[in-house]
Amino acid sequence: MTSSGPSARLKVCWWQVAVLSALLLWLYFATLTHLLKQWWNDPNFSHGFFVPLFAAFVIWRERSRLVALAPRPSWWGLLLLGFGLCILIVGQLGAELFLSRTSLVVVLGGLIVFWGGWNFFRALLFPWLFLFLMIPIPVIIFNQVAFPLQILASKVASTSLPWMGVPVLREGNIITLPAMQLEVAEACSGIRSLMSLTTLAVIYGYLMERDSRVRVVLALASVPIAVAANSLRIVGTGLLVQYWDPQKAQGFFHEFSGWLIFVVSLILLYCLHGIIRIFWREPRGSL
Repeated sequence: MTSSGPSARLKVCWWQVAVLSALLLWLYFATLTHLLKQWWNDPNFSHGFFVPLFAAFVIWRERSRLVALAPRPSWWGLLLLGFGLCILIVGQLGAELFLSRTSLVVVLGGLIVFWGGWNFFRALLFPWLFLFLMIPIPVIIFNQVAFPLQILASKVASTSLPWMGVPVLREGNIITLPAMQLEVAEACSGIRSLMSLTTLAVIYGYLMERDSRVRVVLALASVPIAVAANSLRIVGTGLLVQYWDPQKAQGFFHEFSGWLIFVVSLILLYCLHGIIRIFWREPRGSL
């Protein structure tokens, strides 16, 4: 008589996972290789390295709850799997990296539904959705977001600097100071810190907060915090150009201030969470 206990089912499960992992690696090898290269070479998306690692951590943390779930395979998973493969075909034919990368996450969702059922998919919904943050947004969307942020940072700086005694003339994203001109380039738009801080805010909310509503608020609040912190960076650079040394302001401080403002953004996020905890308390049960 063959064993049909949990250990036998576990062996079959691991065997199936190994085969499917090999197939997915073969199917998405070129896509994953290019994605890793972009994470490594493009600082705008370097946070992508942490996304799959944190998703795996969430799954490991919830392992006891997942083991307790009864598998209820659903044929709807095949539909989702087929949809993901269609996205891959369209992405490959059109040389669209965003579609090819997105199809991997969709295919993983289809496999979860097909093997484990919708109860497993609901249990893994958060780490599955979190994986989308590892996919760099298309260039056309990136430019549509970056340019308005450049203009916004320029406007904030040109409005704030005169209050501090620095005359300013702004033309688009060019700020003319008495000492020199400052160009708020794409790298200074704040989109790098915006995307990284949003990802980190989601991680922070998951680890430090149980209320899903507060987690959503923290994730959304990371956007204005990142924009405000980057605007403060531009203002600080303008002050140093005017009152200290233009070369040093555009050199060491300009690079160092990026890290400094990112730390300030994290502190602001932490303070916001503390304020939310004070005013957003769970109602006590009535006697």
